[in-house]
Amino acid sequence: MFISPTTPPRRTYRWLLPWLLAASPLAHAQMEVRLAFVGEQSSSAYQGAHEGLAEAEIQGQFLGQHYTLVSETAGATAILAALPAAQLQALAASHPGVAVLNLTAQDDPLRTACRANLLHIAASTQMLADARAQWQVGHPNSVAVAQVWHAGFEKYAASQLNHRYTALTGQPMDDAAWAGWAAVKLVSDMVARAQSAAPVTLLDALRTQLAFDGQKGIDLSFRANGQLRQPLLIVENNKVVGEAPVRGVAEAENLDSLGLVQCLPQP
Repeated sequence: MFISPTTPPRRTYRWLLPWLLAASPLAHAQMEVRLAFVGEQSSSAYQGAHEGLAEAEIQGQFLGQHYTLVSETAGATAILAALPAAQLQALAASHPGVAVLNLTAQDDPLRTACRANLLHIAASTQMLADARAQWQVGHPNSVAVAQVWHAGFEKYAASQLNHRYTALTGQPMDDAAWAGWAAVKLVSDMVARAQSAAPVTLLDALRTQLAFDGQKGIDLSFRANGQLRQPLLIVENNKVVGEAPVRGVAEAENLDSLGLVQCLPQP
């Protein structure tokens, strides 16, 4: 079983890693990083991935790394997928040793099956339900919903990310768009840190070393079951009214209070 790091405390926004400022492209050989996208290219997940790609390319200029988003999975450093659960499982099974990042499927059984190379950026059904339940402890008559992202979110420099995405696409950033952006960004951060685009190296690093802000004010990491630990937004009447974990109901930094944590034995 893979063991993910414990959730560190909240911190201020970091877009580029501190050591990036001292990096020189002359000190690094050119590295090609191919990220495959599998899914509808008209989707917001694909548009979000393009926003992440633009930011990864800025970072890559300092480190001699060039990022491309392709549709062919052969030779990819990682695979981004916006697919239904069954197709997602088949894709991961056919690409062992390559990180397959789930951008949209919320199905809980994907998290309990715990396929080693399947990592979930999308929040699970149980995570969303737990966030709503926590909020309703103090707001029993609320009709709020839980979301991964919202175009009106402003904290932790989220407003800047929303602005960049809207400037690129002309659309507000939604959950799938954030997932696409986050997938590219967390991959590019780990590639930069490891100075390697080898799929197996990246998969291990994502599983065991990730500490990614995601414009949510706290380091995000993957659980043993492949789910990305992350705060969720509480939205009512299309306005962000709170965040989960909900203070007073759960520890604000206990991201494992949202959703399934452990793998289940498979038949």
